[in-house]
Amino acid sequence: MFKRLIKHRGAQRTIVAVGHSILISIYHMLKEHAEYRDLGPDYYLKNGKAVERTLVKNLERLGYKVTLEKAA
Repeated sequence: MFKRLIKHRGAQRTIVAVGHSILISIYHMLKEHAEYRDLGPDYYLKNGKAVERTLVKNLERLGYKVTLEKAA
């Protein structure tokens, strides 16, 4: 996650963002009495909607107007 964020936010803001996500994880683990479960390094790439938003945003930054349609 760090390498993905540092490109856009800078080092200091990325450190705070990663720390925040760690605190949120700890809060939920304590609240639900659950053990830590690693989602894997490619968890964010598996989420189709998040990948879709990122790709559309990148194309719009390049000056394209994007309209999405489901493939037949």
